[in-house]
Amino acid sequence: MSLSTTASTTRRRLHRAWFVAAVAFVAILGAAGFRATPGVLITPLQEEFGWSTGTISLAVSINLVLYGLTAPFAAALMDRFGMRRVVALALLLIAAGSGLTVMMTASWQLLLLWGVFVGLGTGSMALVFAATVVDRWFVRHRGLVTGVLTAAGATGQLIFLPVLAHLAEGPGWRFASLAVAGSALAVVPFVWWLLRDHPEDVGTTALGAEPGAVRTEPAKGNAAVRAVTVLGRAARTRPFWLLAGGFAICGMSTNGLVGTHFIPAAHDHGMAEPVAASLLAVIGIFDIVGTVASGWLSDRIDPKVLLGVYYGLRGLSLMVLPGLFAATTEPSMLIFIVFYGLDWVATVPPTVALCRRIYGADGAVVFGWVFGSHQVGAAIAAVGAGLTRDHLGAYDLAWYGAGALCLLAAGMSLAIGHPNKKSAKQTAAMV
Repeated sequence: MSLSTTASTTRRRLHRAWFVAAVAFVAILGAAGFRATPGVLITPLQEEFGWSTGTISLAVSINLVLYGLTAPFAAALMDRFGMRRVVALALLLIAAGSGLTVMMTASWQLLLLWGVFVGLGTGSMALVFAATVVDRWFVRHRGLVTGVLTAAGATGQLIFLPVLAHLAEGPGWRFASLAVAGSALAVVPFVWWLLRDHPEDVGTTALGAEPGAVRTEPAKGNAAVRAVTVLGRAARTRPFWLLAGGFAICGMSTNGLVGTHFIPAAHDHGMAEPVAASLLAVIGIFDIVGTVASGWLSDRIDPKVLLGVYYGLRGLSLMVLPGLFAATTEPSMLIFIVFYGLDWVATVPPTVALCRRIYGADGAVVFGWVFGSHQVGAAIAAVGAGLTRDHLGAYDLAWYGAGALCLLAAGMSLAIGHPNKKSAKQTAAMV
């Protein structure tokens, strides 16, 4: 066989789904800048405006709540109007919210821009986007692709955190905000020109689907009504509350606590902010490895077992964190950073897999609501840890409390049973 024939065969074998996944990865990457912003900018905003940690944390909390609660509606909107339109608009909202912060003079403007604008934008770009891409374009390798797309957020953190920290310390926090806005705007053309909503739009089928397979048509009608209706059905089942409760604790122990307060907590112990930001970036490096590996494992191991292990190990690691902070980066802190990075978003692929297994065609919307609980938990932790620091002068109680809750989440995850005949009938009725 000639070299040209081999190359031609390779091109034919590369399914269009991989190109769509690549565009989705870049889009999630471009939206990830703001996820790295709060931890870097808390101290500069305090120094310029005199706002308390609690006030700034409230803006972060509003963002986190909207980031989560927008997700199920975004999933329904993607069914109704297509991924391309929803994602492009979301990126524009992120750019506007981050860019306009350079002109703010009052804390209410921070709440509006950081909280509402960016919250709605990032919520529409949340993990339901990854779940929707995977559901539409992949039958084979679903767990793996979910892990890779989830890791895009960690990759964005890896890229943005050190850059934003140096911009905030050098030219100033306004340059950091503009960098986030620019990155979000830069991705919009790629999404509009290259993202496609369904395999049938380009004359193919999902990767791994049977030849001639017909796609399931999305539900017609009002997207918001559908999102609420799906919630009502799922809320009558026990697995939903176990998944939502565990994922709320996941949000508390990642975005809400470590993502928002690790840098100021390290600064309390004398560590320079760029150094602490670099440690969070290292979490991003190992998060990529952990999340992709978790996606691969989710195709092979019972997802509830994976969740139980992830939450249990995370809880134990948070219990020892308060004793690891120091002015310099000690080996024990590096071990924590590596371990926590591997575990950071590893919970997402098995959670998506369980939603798909239990709730079928409504799985992406159900995951949107479960993800909403993740962000509500993150918001509670962001404010709670800020108030703990304001009133007690240290974050220690927040770390210990989050560790205990993670151990509870491990037990909840293991309690998620396989659908029995009764629940299978309920699920069939839903879909």
